[in-house]
Amino acid sequence: MRFFVNVDHVATVRQARRTDEPDPVAAAIGCERAGADGITVHLREDRRHIQDQDVERLCATISTMLNLELATADDIVALATRLRPHQATFVPERREEVTTEGGLDLTSAKGHPDPRLVEAVEAVRQAGVRASLFIDPDSTAIERSAALGVDAIELHTGEYANHYRDSDAPLARLAEAARQARGAGLAVHAGHGLTYHNVQAVAAIPEIEELNIGHSIVSRSILVGIEGAVSEMRALIAAARVD
Repeated sequence: MRFFVNVDHVATVRQARRTDEPDPVAAAIGCERAGADGITVHLREDRRHIQDQDVERLCATISTMLNLELATADDIVALATRLRPHQATFVPERREEVTTEGGLDLTSAKGHPDPRLVEAVEAVRQAGVRASLFIDPDSTAIERSAALGVDAIELHTGEYANHYRDSDAPLARLAEAARQARGAGLAVHAGHGLTYHNVQAVAAIPEIEELNIGHSIVSRSILVGIEGAVSEMRALIAAARVD
């Protein structure tokens, strides 16, 4: 299983003072030293944390892979096609949200995908970038993702993260969605709200080949350092796959 670390919230701390530290690129390098298979960042339209120059520097600096999360804004899609990260993961954005609150809406009754999303997916794929969609663990969303011709989907694990202590149903939905997506020929990734306490059940789903985890690791790094935080999470994921 690949393990990508999202360093957005290193940039959140920096942007609180509009200064040059802490540096998310330096954090990314520390994550790689500790065994991360890749780095994830979300370049939001409002630029609340990661900035364009961070993406530029990450593409030029890291030795693993960059997963760039983005909406369909023309300038960000253009940046992705120019820099050509390993993967572009399209996510929904609402300006007032604290963090991404759910997957892309691919399940409307009309059944027609957003033309901007279709164009953006085609643009990054034409540039040689893997295209992924961040979706809820929903059968219709998976079917429509496959119809769009993307390489992968990332299952939104927020419902599981919010309810794993009191219900097995969200985990069962994730497992079924992962099986369906793999059967449709999609690579299956997962992320959102995963922590040191809840990651192992998701990591144990055999069809999931990549996890994206950010806030919990950045939070833990305040106490033990970024390399220690990444090493601890990697060990938990590895143990779940062995068991």
